[in-house]
Amino acid sequence: MKSLFGTWSNTVRKNWLLLVISMLLPTFGVSYSALTAQRIYASYSALQRSISVSTLEKFADTGNVSDDLAVYAQFLKTEQLQELRRVLINPIKVHPVAVSQFLYTQQGEFLLQRLGEVIKTDSREQKPGFHALRSALILAAKEPQGLTLLNIFRKYPSASIHIDLARTLSIAAELERLVTETDRAIATVKQKSNSEAIDIAASLSLAQLPDIRRQGSFAVRKQTLKFLDRGRLLMTDIYLPNTRTPAPVIVISHGIGSDSSNYAYLANHLASHGLGVVVPNHPGSDTKQLRSLLNGSESELAQAEEFYHRPMDVKYILDKIEADPQYKGRLNVQTVGVFGQSFGGYTALALAGAKINFTQLQKDCNPKALKETWNVSLLLQCRAAELQTRNPNREYSFRDTRVKAVIAVNPVTSSIFGQEGLSEINVPVMMMASSDDTVAPALYEQIRPFSWIQSTNKYLVLLTGATHFSVIGNGKTNAGQIGLPSEVVGDDPKQARKYVNTISLPFFQTHVAGVSQYSPFLNAAYAQSISTQPMGMSMIQSLNSNDLARAIAQNSTWKPMNK
Repeated sequence: MKSLFGTWSNTVRKNWLLLVISMLLPTFGVSYSALTAQRIYASYSALQRSISVSTLEKFADTGNVSDDLAVYAQFLKTEQLQELRRVLINPIKVHPVAVSQFLYTQQGEFLLQRLGEVIKTDSREQKPGFHALRSALILAAKEPQGLTLLNIFRKYPSASIHIDLARTLSIAAELERLVTETDRAIATVKQKSNSEAIDIAASLSLAQLPDIRRQGSFAVRKQTLKFLDRGRLLMTDIYLPNTRTPAPVIVISHGIGSDSSNYAYLANHLASHGLGVVVPNHPGSDTKQLRSLLNGSESELAQAEEFYHRPMDVKYILDKIEADPQYKGRLNVQTVGVFGQSFGGYTALALAGAKINFTQLQKDCNPKALKETWNVSLLLQCRAAELQTRNPNREYSFRDTRVKAVIAVNPVTSSIFGQEGLSEINVPVMMMASSDDTVAPALYEQIRPFSWIQSTNKYLVLLTGATHFSVIGNGKTNAGQIGLPSEVVGDDPKQARKYVNTISLPFFQTHVAGVSQYSPFLNAAYAQSISTQPMGMSMIQSLNSNDLARAIAQNSTWKPMNK
C-alpha cells in the first residue's frame, strides 16, 4: 500500500477519507451486484445538482469538461480541476484480505455508519446506504488498478448516489486537520532531533563506535514451550544464547493478527548479542483470531478481556520460566525488558506501570465523542471500558517489578492510559512512531503521549515513511498468516526492521543488562548517522507538551484532543 501507508503525496493526504475507509473493508459475504451507479446527486443546503458517472469517467480519461460537469467547474480553479482528476483515478492499493481485520466488527461498522450519513442510496435511508457503501468499497478495492474514487462510484450498487456536500466538506476538513497537525508534530520532532544531534555530535566520536547492526557472536538455541493458564494455551518461543552467566530476558509481545514468528528476526538478533528472548503467542489477538474473524466464527478483532489477559500472559510465563530448573543459571528472570508492537506496545507499557485510565475512557468513548473521531485506534481502546463493568473488583494495574525497561512500537495509548496512566511509568521507555501510521496515528498515540511520560530515561524514535506494519517481520508459512503485500508495509520494511534491531539492542543492553558501553548509541546523533533513505530515522530524548502544542497550533485552531 505505498499510496495507503507509504509515500504521503499531497493527493493521498487529501484522500485521507479513503485511507480510513480502506482500513475497514470486509472482504467476504458481499455478492456482486450488476447494478452500478449512473448518476451522482450532490446537495448543498437546498441546492441539488446531478452529474453522470460516465461524465466523470470521460473527464478522468481525457480531462475534457462536459456540459453537466461545467456547472461545477465554473466554481473551481484550473489547479483544483486537475486535482479532481487526479483524485478520481489515483489508486489507493488496498489489499482486501490484509485490511479485512475489521470485517463486520463493531469498530468497522461504526465508521461505515458515519460515512453512510453523507453517502446514501436512492431511498436516502442510512441502513441501505451503509451496505451499499461497504459493497462498493470492497468491490473497488478488488479492482486491478486499486481503490479509486471513480471505482467506488462504478461499483456502487444503486442507480444513483446522494452525497451531502456540506457534511462531506466538514469531514474533509476534520481529516485535513488531522494530517496537518501530524505533519507539524513530525516536523517538530525532526527539528528537535537535529538540534540534539548537533549538541551530542561534538562530544561523540561516531566513527569510533562498533557496528552493532551485525549479528552478535553468541550461538543461539530456540525452544518452544507450551503453557496453560486461565484456559489459554500460551505457545512460547525461547531463544537461549550460549552465555556463561544468566542472560537478562527480553519479552517480545506481538500485535493483533500476528504471532511469535513475525519477530524471529529481532529475537535472533538480540539473542546473538547475549540476551535471552521470550516470545509468547497471545491467543485471542493472534493469527488464529484473525483467521477466525475472516471465516466468520469470530465477530471481533479482539475482545475487551485481552487488555487484561495480555500482560497477565507475560507475568505467568515469566513465573513459569523462573520456576523451571532447566533455566536456572541460563536466564535471569529478575531482569526483564519488554518489546511490544501495536497491541503489544500496550502490553509493554502496562507491564512498565501504565495504568488503564477508566476515567479517560469514559470521557473519550461516549457516543458523541466517538462520532467526532477519525482515530481508528480509539475504537479498539474503548473496548477496555467494558472491563470495569464486567469485573469491577478486579485489579487493572499490571506493573511487574521484574520489568526494568520497555520499547513500545506503534502503541495505542491516548485513552487506554491517557496522561494520568502514562505518568505512572518510572522505568526507561522508548516509544517508536511511524509517520504514515493510519491505524494508531503518530501524533495522538505516540508523539503527544511521549511528552506525558515522566521517566528520566525516555526516547522517542520516529520512522519517516514507515507504516503501522513496517516492523512486522515475515511469519512462518505454515501459520496460516495473511501475507501483507509490499504496499502495506511502507517504503522499505527491511530497513525498518534493521532500525528496530539496531536501536533495540543498545536500549536493552543499557537499561536492562546494565552494560554502559552501549549508552553512546542511544541519542539523536547516532540515529542520524545510520538513517538512510527512503525510510529515515530520528530520535529525541525530551519533548515539552506545551512546545509541541504551540508548534501544532501555528496558523490553526488546534486544541488538545484524544481523537
